[in-house]
Amino acid sequence: MIGEEGEQLGVLTKAQAQDLADKDGLDLVLMSPNGNPPVCKLMDYGKYKFDTIKKEKEIRKNQKVVEIKEIQLSMRIDDYHISFKLKNAKKILQDGDKVKVSLRMRGREQAYAKNAVEIVKKFVEDLSDVGSIDKEPAIMGRNVFVVINPKKAN
Repeated sequence: MIGEEGEQLGVLTKAQAQDLADKDGLDLVLMSPNGNPPVCKLMDYGKYKFDTIKKEKEIRKNQKVVEIKEIQLSMRIDDYHISFKLKNAKKILQDGDKVKVSLRMRGREQAYAKNAVEIVKKFVEDLSDVGSIDKEPAIMGRNVFVVINPKKAN
C-alpha cells in the first residue's frame, strides 16, 4: 500500500486499506494487480484523471503535424513562374511542411522525359538551402515526382 504522498504504508488487507481511504476521503486505486501482493495507492482519482487529461492536451498542443503540399510544374514553364513557385516552396519548407514537386508530361512531352527530370532536379537544387530530398526524382507514368523534406533549424 502506498500513501497519498508516495510513502510506504506496508501490507494491509483490502478492508483496512478501504477504511484508510474512506477516513481520508480518498480513493483506493489498484496500481499493480499482478504483483505479489498487489500494489494499491491512496489518491483523489478525479484530480488524477483531470491532471492526465490536461497533460495530454498540452502534449498535443505542442505537436506539429507535418503536411505535404504539392507544387506542380510543366515542361514549358517560364523562368518567372519557376521563381514564383520556388518562393512559395521555400515558404512552405520554412513553415516545417514537406513539398511534393510534380511535373506532368502531356502528349509528345513524354518522349523527352529526361528533360522533365532535369527541370525537377534544377528546381530541387534551388531549394537545397531550405530542404533536402530522400531519393532522386522518379518517373511514374506521365509524371515526375519528388518529395522535399524541410531541413532542421539549429
